[in-house]
Amino acid sequence: MYATDSGPFHSTYCWDAWHEDSGAAFLDDEELEKSGSRREGSDTAPPSARHPRATCWVEMTSTSDRDASGPSVRFGERITVDYGPVPGGAADRHAWLAQNLHGSAAPLPDGLDGVVGGDRAMLVLPEECDVSGRPSAVTIRAESWGEGSAGKKHLLITIGSPTVVAGLLLDVANTAMEKAGCAPPEPLRSTSPFVTVAEDDDDVEDPLCRIPGVRLNLNRQSYYRQQVGAVTDRLQTCSVTWRPLGEEGEPVAQYVMTSAPRLTALFDGLPEGGRDSLARVTCDGRETVFYGHVNGAPAVDKAAVERSFENFVASVGHRIGCRTEGTA
Repeated sequence: MYATDSGPFHSTYCWDAWHEDSGAAFLDDEELEKSGSRREGSDTAPPSARHPRATCWVEMTSTSDRDASGPSVRFGERITVDYGPVPGGAADRHAWLAQNLHGSAAPLPDGLDGVVGGDRAMLVLPEECDVSGRPSAVTIRAESWGEGSAGKKHLLITIGSPTVVAGLLLDVANTAMEKAGCAPPEPLRSTSPFVTVAEDDDDVEDPLCRIPGVRLNLNRQSYYRQQVGAVTDRLQTCSVTWRPLGEEGEPVAQYVMTSAPRLTALFDGLPEGGRDSLARVTCDGRETVFYGHVNGAPAVDKAAVERSFENFVASVGHRIGCRTEGTA
């Protein structure tokens, strides 16, 4: 299905979950008043029991003239939604976690198992939506760019406030679950304010992510950035990226602690142990996952990677008062 909105007719997007002028800036009709503005969207068939994967996107483009005689610059932003089970392979799961359980996202309130950031969001769906033993999730990811005589450059984007992004996430999740036949009796809702909001990213520090004992072999003169995320008893996250100016950035390291049952399920099937930087322990009767993943140049120093993960588990475990009772 394909929708274009450059005239007087209003459209809906993502299996009718989102509507024109429904709160988010990219759905606002005023955006179409900009020079050369156009909004369009597309979606696959909605998810079903036989076909549990689906995707949709909404894209806004506009053109701006630098001056009367200068070259024009084309701007664009795209919001993409994916629905379906988490990847089965380890490499694909690591990449999925790096993008969707990112340090820039804050935990959803009201007991919902997910996170929301300025340019992304993720919600783990109820167990009834699992596929082949893997949890299903809905993700939102935004990207923005400018393209002119100097080429195409990545731009920072914010979809909206945490409350706005959470509303978009829950609207599309409820719609998709209904289409897939696994919706709960009552739609998922969030009415409480966000208690925890992620910090802005910053230059890498020592120790990394402000976690005692976490030190990787990073070139301090390079383009490494760290994003310290949630620091709660149920979730702690930190992401490290290599991001040259004008580029989106590549994941380099990620550290996660979670005791939320549906979030811990995201790590099911991954190899466990110190060498694989994944530990499942029982902390005061709760299954808790400690996860670390390092790739790229910093992963070459395997001793530093393993030592940093051990220190991450010890430090965060101490912070949350975890009395380790053995492997869960």
